[in-house]
Amino acid sequence: MRKFLVILDDSRECLNAMRFAAMRAAKSGGGVAVLSVIPPDEFNHWIGVAEVMRAETRERIEVHFEVFAKWMRDKQNVDPELIIREGVPVTEILAQIEEDKEVGLLVLGAATDKKGPGPLITAMIKQAGTLPIPMTIVPGDMSKERLEAIT
Repeated sequence: MRKFLVILDDSRECLNAMRFAAMRAAKSGGGVAVLSVIPPDEFNHWIGVAEVMRAETRERIEVHFEVFAKWMRDKQNVDPELIIREGVPVTEILAQIEEDKEVGLLVLGAATDKKGPGPLITAMIKQAGTLPIPMTIVPGDMSKERLEAIT
């Protein structure tokens, strides 16, 4: 089964990337893999404090994921999987793509502010020529109706 790999973070544009991935998966018989990457610098504390912070971060990610997963299951009949990795986001995205041969498309949401599409897209574009799969960039301000029309 072909999977759409979408990145879960705290950005506003993440919502449209999730919607796009779920709608495309539903219409193509594919799946959705939701990847959340915890940057390594979040836990530069004493060991005990770092472990508590790591557990809290994972719990927050799982709660955030469950909101999207419920919508995907209820509205799109897609049961997504959650993957949590720790490390540098671009490195971990590339590693996930390499490790999971069912991933067929990377879906990213673009920021709508004047600073550009966001640091993740800027970094991933540098990798675009050597990616083993296509990458789709979904505008963060695209309406749900427009997303439905194009998927």
